[in-house]
Amino acid sequence: MEKLIISPAPHIHGGDSVSKNMTGVIIALVPALLVGLYFFGLGALIVTLTAVVSCVAFEYIIQRYILKTETSILDGSAALTGLLLAMNLPSNLPLWIIIIGSLVAIGIGKMTYGGLGNNPFNPALVGRVFLLISFPVQMTSWPLPVPMNGSYLDAETGATALAMMKSHFGDLPSTLDLFLGKMGGSIGEVSALALLAGLIYLLAKKIISWHIPVSILVTVFIFTGILNLVNPELYASPVLHLLSGGLMLGAIFMATDYVTSPMNPRGMLVYGVGIGIITVVIRVFGAYPEGVSFAILIMNAFTPLINTYIKPKRFGEKAK
Repeated sequence: MEKLIISPAPHIHGGDSVSKNMTGVIIALVPALLVGLYFFGLGALIVTLTAVVSCVAFEYIIQRYILKTETSILDGSAALTGLLLAMNLPSNLPLWIIIIGSLVAIGIGKMTYGGLGNNPFNPALVGRVFLLISFPVQMTSWPLPVPMNGSYLDAETGATALAMMKSHFGDLPSTLDLFLGKMGGSIGEVSALALLAGLIYLLAKKIISWHIPVSILVTVFIFTGILNLVNPELYASPVLHLLSGGLMLGAIFMATDYVTSPMNPRGMLVYGVGIGIITVVIRVFGAYPEGVSFAILIMNAFTPLINTYIKPKRFGEKAK
């Protein structure tokens, strides 16, 4: 007689894996990366390769020689962290600053807490915000978009659309230029079209759900729209806010990180609305023209609280 073996849940196994999902996000970032390479040229390539290679190297070194554990660089998470970090950097950033940012992202943002699955904050954003605070001049010197540009450290720089909106000085790029990516900014944030293409891919592959990116973008649109209606001469239109800065990149690729975002749809909506509100407050009333990175990290800290108090009903539980 055959033995009946009872194993603990879960009893259904899906086809998802860490490496598969990481690869999916990397593929979704390809359009934004290609636009960045087109407008910022050699500098974008150097920054991206440096960030990816250094993140992978630091994770290997820390796991192999400090923690003395099995290395996990083949799961793609370190490479993705490096790619996301690069997408948040200007294309003329010196190599040594990129390497420092990679060390902070992997060493402090990820491995200090035990590696993938244990980090409370998005590692790439930890590295980016550390660099922004430590090297504000280099991190806010934005190369102008020059198609197929071959320069790197000597690239011509200028103000971003957000900086112009903040200072009310200079001619803003057209809506079409903002949509396509013809403006100064970080490598991966300039083209809304490319980022939306990545969002469609992520949704189609069911790597992420719509709740977080849509709630962030809708919240920013509503609140900046109200401010614009109150005083259109002082506050920019909601369309300009949606298409400029790192809002699209943050909403689609950074805020949706599995580890640092809530686990259920209602929690995701609360999380997204929180990010949207904080972003608008910082952009409009704060010292920085951009607030997405800070907003995501702040709401990362609230994720455990959201998961605790916003839970789906247990199967068979009676409604109160």
